[in-house]
Amino acid sequence: MRTMWLALFVASSCGLLYLLIRRKIPGGWFTRFGTHLVLSALAIYAINFSGLATGWYVPLNPGTIGTVAVLGLPGIGLILGVQQLVLS
Repeated sequence: MRTMWLALFVASSCGLLYLLIRRKIPGGWFTRFGTHLVLSALAIYAINFSGLATGWYVPLNPGTIGTVAVLGLPGIGLILGVQQLVLS
């Protein structure tokens, strides 16, 4: 079962990297990405300390913030799901 999840994770990561590399990067992307990083950190902080996800904790580190910046708020669900998969 873990092999299937790992294969799915690797395949989706490769697909995402392919789309990011193939797509042309527009002007002003650095400012937008920086804004997304700050908003992602604030969203993770708010979820951790507001009690919305009781019993869950998303660490504030560059990996989690970057994931949420790229994927948006569903990225927090992805991180929580990966934590549950790895820790169980």
